[in-house]
Amino acid sequence: MIPMDTTRFVPVAGVAFTLLLLGAWIAGCTGTPSEGTIPLTSPRPMAEGPRGTLLMATTTSLYDTGLLDFLRPDFEKEFNADVRITSQGTGKAMELAKRGDVDILLVHDPAREIAFMDEGYGINHRCFAYNYFIIVGPASDPAVIAGMKPEDAFRKILTEGIKGTAGIAFVSRGDGSGTHAKEQAIWKAAGFNYTVDVQKTGAWYIEAGKGMGETLVMASEKGAYTLTDEGTYLAFKGNLQLTPLIEQGEILRNVYSAITINPDRFPNQNATLANQFITYLLRDTTQQKIASFGKDRYGKGLFSALQGADCVRFGCDCTALAGG
Repeated sequence: MIPMDTTRFVPVAGVAFTLLLLGAWIAGCTGTPSEGTIPLTSPRPMAEGPRGTLLMATTTSLYDTGLLDFLRPDFEKEFNADVRITSQGTGKAMELAKRGDVDILLVHDPAREIAFMDEGYGINHRCFAYNYFIIVGPASDPAVIAGMKPEDAFRKILTEGIKGTAGIAFVSRGDGSGTHAKEQAIWKAAGFNYTVDVQKTGAWYIEAGKGMGETLVMASEKGAYTLTDEGTYLAFKGNLQLTPLIEQGEILRNVYSAITINPDRFPNQNATLANQFITYLLRDTTQQKIASFGKDRYGKGLFSALQGADCVRFGCDCTALAGG
């Protein structure tokens, strides 16, 4: 279990969790602003009144890369709020939202996002950033997939894995995350039924059940292939024996969205602060920060900005992607 501090919210099950939330709402937040705030291009006065709390469930890639810790201080200062984050795969993050345990979702699984909206759990569905998934593996590339189309690469890995070819292994997130959903979409595009043709077909296919960073570490230790978002790979690259083998393909596009949890369904949610956070994400100055994040350390940004796209029926066709 990850311990709770004043800048992270960690969910716990059942009555204990509900009591913690009620305590926070009644008593107010006791935390202090994060240090190292980033000056706004156009400074705005701090919001007056009691300090608020925003409970956020986010996909691991946004958290593991450090993007949210980079953006959070400005928001907390301007809106007199504490942002408490739990980092989960998209599926688990949505489960929290459907229980009313958080105020806002930051995720990257368009099909499930649209279903989430259709079921009445969310409002104000907005896309704010994108990058690309990549397929990484050992530099020796035992399946010889470098430069292939993603679908062809998956087909080759499966064929060689089932044959028992030495050195062939694939580590899956296996956790119901947005990355896991993308992996399954690639298997489908390659002509396979995921549950019948891929899962449990041999020791070559390993389901980690972990976040992206931990999955990358496992793949590196095993000399295996895996699918990852580029941002998390770059953030962990220094500790990995993995190299990008496939970085192009329409199916690899990866769009991140924010959704406010519907206050009509969960009246105690802080929808006002959630909507303010989404507005903050779409602000020109914040979009510039998103686009520049990581350039100083990795030589390229980990994300590209995607300002203001309405995701209710966006469906990730990406027609609104700037430079996409």
